[in-house]
Amino acid sequence: MFNFYWGIGFVLVNFVLFLLCYRFFGKNGLFMWIGVATVLANIQVVKTMEMFGIAMTLGNTMYATIYMTTDLLNEKYGEKEAKKAVWFGFFSLVMALIIMQMVLVFKPLQDGDIAQTSLETIFGLMPRLALGSLVSYYLSQFLDVKIYSFLKRVFPHRNQLWIRNNGSTGISQLLDTIVFCTIAFAGSELYPFDIWIEIVITTYILKFVVSAASTPFLYIARNFKVHSE
Repeated sequence: MFNFYWGIGFVLVNFVLFLLCYRFFGKNGLFMWIGVATVLANIQVVKTMEMFGIAMTLGNTMYATIYMTTDLLNEKYGEKEAKKAVWFGFFSLVMALIIMQMVLVFKPLQDGDIAQTSLETIFGLMPRLALGSLVSYYLSQFLDVKIYSFLKRVFPHRNQLWIRNNGSTGISQLLDTIVFCTIAFAGSELYPFDIWIEIVITTYILKFVVSAASTPFLYIARNFKVHSE
């Protein structure tokens, strides 16, 4: 049960840091969060753990905060700013992948280097994983922005924020999970169809639970009066 209780604390820390980032830095802080979160989520996904007898990867919590960020931008600043943030995150991910792949090519010091092996483990991802991450991020994030804008017109009341947030996130994260798992794992001998289905279901459930838990924090953030406004 350690991972479960530690995971609750981990989720709360992520949400609190998100609030602080927006409170202190305003709209610019949201763009900063998008850039950092896209990179950190793809680093964390390398680590696996077990919870309730199910193997899963980290990164889902940080990835869920990206949806929360674009939803907040859409809520307070409009669809145009939310789309700009999506592009910002996409560029951050591409930039990190390119730079770190080039870093791995440098020949390490024969005696004394302690980083090369670890860096290869973390950043030496298979091309399918990198491609899956980029494609799923691009498609799901822009879908999230579009659905949120639609729900904002259909459910415009301030107290209906939870409908806009969870409705857009629930659909877009389903697309994200299916696209990523298909590109990264489908057809692999290591991941037969039954295992692939299990990964898709557990990953989506975890993402949606974390996103739903973020709703109160989104309400808090919306009420902030920041300097950028």
